[in-house]
Amino acid sequence: MLHVAVVCAGYNSSREIVTLMKSVLFYRKNPLHLHLITDAIARNILETLFRTWMVPAVVVSFYDAEELKPLVSWIPNKHYSGLYGLMKLVLPSILPLSLARVIVLDTDVTFSSDIVELWAFFGHFSDKQVVGLVENQSDWYLGNLWKNHRPWPALGRGFNTGVILLWLDRLQQTGWEQVWKLTAKRELLTQTATSLADQDIFNAVIKEHPELVHPLPCVWNVQLSDHTLAERCYLEAADLKVIHWNSPKKLQVKNKHAEFFRSLHLTFLGYDGKLLRREPFGCPNHFPPGAEQLQQALAQLDEEEPCFEFRQQQLTVHRVHITFLSYQPPPPQPHDVTLVAQLSMDRLQMLEALCRHWPGPMSLALYLTDAEAQQFLHFVDMSPVLSVRKDVAYHVVYRDGPLYPVNQLRNVALAQALTPYVFLSDIDFLPAYSLYDYLRASIEQLELGGRRKAALVVPAFETLHYRFSFPKSKAELLTLLDAGSLHTFRYHEWPQGHASTDYSRWREAQAPYRVQWSAHYEPYVVVPRDCPRYDPRFVGFGWNKVAHIIELDAQEYEFLVLPEAFSIHLPHAPSLDISRFRSSPTYRDCLQALKEEFHQDLSRRYGSAALKYLTALQLSRSRA
Repeated sequence: MLHVAVVCAGYNSSREIVTLMKSVLFYRKNPLHLHLITDAIARNILETLFRTWMVPAVVVSFYDAEELKPLVSWIPNKHYSGLYGLMKLVLPSILPLSLARVIVLDTDVTFSSDIVELWAFFGHFSDKQVVGLVENQSDWYLGNLWKNHRPWPALGRGFNTGVILLWLDRLQQTGWEQVWKLTAKRELLTQTATSLADQDIFNAVIKEHPELVHPLPCVWNVQLSDHTLAERCYLEAADLKVIHWNSPKKLQVKNKHAEFFRSLHLTFLGYDGKLLRREPFGCPNHFPPGAEQLQQALAQLDEEEPCFEFRQQQLTVHRVHITFLSYQPPPPQPHDVTLVAQLSMDRLQMLEALCRHWPGPMSLALYLTDAEAQQFLHFVDMSPVLSVRKDVAYHVVYRDGPLYPVNQLRNVALAQALTPYVFLSDIDFLPAYSLYDYLRASIEQLELGGRRKAALVVPAFETLHYRFSFPKSKAELLTLLDAGSLHTFRYHEWPQGHASTDYSRWREAQAPYRVQWSAHYEPYVVVPRDCPRYDPRFVGFGWNKVAHIIELDAQEYEFLVLPEAFSIHLPHAPSLDISRFRSSPTYRDCLQALKEEFHQDLSRRYGSAALKYLTALQLSRSRA
């Protein structure tokens, strides 16, 4: 078991550590124990990520970075890493006393070799050596980079702390805490702050106590800083082991060989993380929680069975990276509403228009490959609309399997909504410009905060025109409806889906009105955040929203249609799943089997009360 510690805080570092871990896992042959020192944001993200990644022979322990802040907050630091950049100094105070040795890594390093080779250098330490480091590959500590440059003291060029071997129990025996604190306090009498965070203090200590350091070969930390001299290392080396993007510019750093290193890093950035779920050779029975039972369930499936794809997709555990981009949660408000939706890469172009129509918070689940996730990141960065919206939480669910896991995606987005209410929508609908404010006012007026369980129905419409002047009011919408530019949603294909909304009544309505559930009803609704989750068995196309509305009705939610609310579906090419539904009798048969299983489960949970749903379904089928 190899032990690896990483300090990780915030949204950007939580993405960086994924690429680091992919590179480590790709080459490793040993079990790993990750010790992650995180803030609340990173812990929330990484707990979900590692739980759903289900990589064998990896144990993850979390430690609260807040506990370490008081130990280093007295040190002025100019480095962009802030207080987190000083925490490697105090790792012995938070890691378990039983832990003797640990490799400490920055999040901006990429491995191109097995980490066990790095661990082996512990065997080369002398009795007095407690820390293993690679020499700093720039002239920073020589003090000649610019006029009046006064770096902290260092032994020669000093050492870089992006990759550290720490012999923890020896470190404690040397009185490490007292040594580094005394050194730091003394140097801060003449220095205003650290420039390179913990690295400056490590180097000042090593200058005084050179016997503590075990120099590591340069290939174990090839540093691509702005003033790098790493070329002296890698031009003579047979192979490189670790690349370190230690410039604030990261991958954009200027370097004549940067393209080579970028290619190596991008290989892991876009690498399919599910391929790393393989078990290391010679390390049997190191399954993460639930993985063994999942493998057994998958093994029992019959690949010749017509609905095998559906069964396999239902059992698939997708990697989930919640809040993939920086996010500022909305301040708590008793009637606030989050728009919840899901999408794949082919609907990305809808995001800008959606942001213009909905000024409130959103929680969106995106079904992407690892490579597509990087394209999405670039798309948002380049968008003048999306890049400034910090109240939109994007959650990446990584692609795995042949069918679109629509309800699993909805559940991810729904679980991450932070407001008391959610508007359960679809990505190809644009809400009325005034809908966000109108929904909040309606929730307050209807006094939904108490025991009253209600689902507020937002009537759905559609246009078949790609160029379309969006109505600014209900009156404008009715004019377009009468002119034939707008239609009630799916009126010509699936009128049952929204018939209960009673559009004729809505035209004249001045106040919310109650409607009854009917077979196949699938309106878009506003409900409390703690509403029932979507049934994940429904994958691909068909019945995914219908089943959820049945669940709401079974739990005695009343359906209230809002008289001034509306949302409009925009035209787009049909999805692969809807094409398969239309063309494949087997696909439709499998969907029918899922419906029957759903009704059986309803009967088990709600008894005779569930009978009306099966009766209504059978009645509608006999009419058809």
